[in-house]
Amino acid sequence: MDKPEDVVVIGAGAVGLAAARALAMAGREVLILESQQAFGTGVSSRNSEVLHAGLYYPPGSLKAQLCVRGRVMLLDFAQQWRVPHRLTGKLVVATEPAEVHAIEGLFAQGQANGVGGLELLNGTRAQSLEPALRAVAALYSPATGIIDSHALMTALLGQAQAHGAQLALCSPVLGGEVLGDGSLVLEVGGHEPMRLHARTVVNAAGLTAPALASRIRGVPLESVAPVHFCKGHYFSLQGRSPFSRLVYPVQTSAGLGTHLTLDLGGQARFGPDVQWLQAQAAAQACVPDALGLDYSVDESRRQAFERDIRRYWPGLPEGALLPAYSGIRPKTVGPGAPAGDFIISAPAQTGVAGWLGLYGIESPGLTACMAIGEAVAKALR
Repeated sequence: MDKPEDVVVIGAGAVGLAAARALAMAGREVLILESQQAFGTGVSSRNSEVLHAGLYYPPGSLKAQLCVRGRVMLLDFAQQWRVPHRLTGKLVVATEPAEVHAIEGLFAQGQANGVGGLELLNGTRAQSLEPALRAVAALYSPATGIIDSHALMTALLGQAQAHGAQLALCSPVLGGEVLGDGSLVLEVGGHEPMRLHARTVVNAAGLTAPALASRIRGVPLESVAPVHFCKGHYFSLQGRSPFSRLVYPVQTSAGLGTHLTLDLGGQARFGPDVQWLQAQAAAQACVPDALGLDYSVDESRRQAFERDIRRYWPGLPEGALLPAYSGIRPKTVGPGAPAGDFIISAPAQTGVAGWLGLYGIESPGLTACMAIGEAVAKALR
């Protein structure tokens, strides 16, 4: 093996690219390994592209802290590097009196997390903002918005490369081992398989991060988070949207409900719903192509979407929903359990000087990506 790489970041999604940028700007020499033919083709390309304000996460959790911090960093970055984005604002709506308590709880939690500008609205006030809406009360979050995720990742990669980082595509990490000094040797596949020596490795492999970690000999298994896959379908609205803001129902156990979001062109889309996948065998693979996951949209779910949407938009036209896309979220807890937090398994937790693992980076991972990158650089300082 030649001279060891300084830092290897595994995974070129939003979080991996943000971590690579932060480390490169801190003076580290960074190599990004991506198994696919392009960056940002996994979790980062299959979400709602929402800039979250920080309402949904318990005070003190990593999700709360990194979402609030990350939103500020992301807005500054987007403005500086002309990443398309817009602060649309969001209404979280109660459609029945029994749901009002839930949005009052979100209001209190958002304030505890430092989210600014929150307002509790009665139904009349909510409908004055969005006349097509049906609501008895709503929580208004003006700090919520949308962002072009691909343009964001392009800008993050450009900044990382401007500070010396390199990107290697079609380079899946198949396994490896920890050496006595805490550095690692990685087994890299692709067109030119190799063994790569690295002083520091950041595992930002998204869906495959836990499976990959389990294949690195010497990484304590107790430091590797469990993995559960949750699929979410999206349907788009045929025709013009009557809404100018995002609309969310009261939160469900595994997601944020079948909400309405907008893209930067004003097109409305709905989702995601919740479909837990039985992927225990596939999760043992560490190459995304080998996961065996189905990203097709199940059109039979349209009726459930229409039912849920009409609770807050009774005027949804018949037959107006078109299948759009689906995404899969990596969760650290399974069905019926309270939502899990982000997990940053740093050297202080693993006892391996050159290893840092990122697990359960689902929503609000896109919003939090730059704050996660900042936290990674700090942990490896």
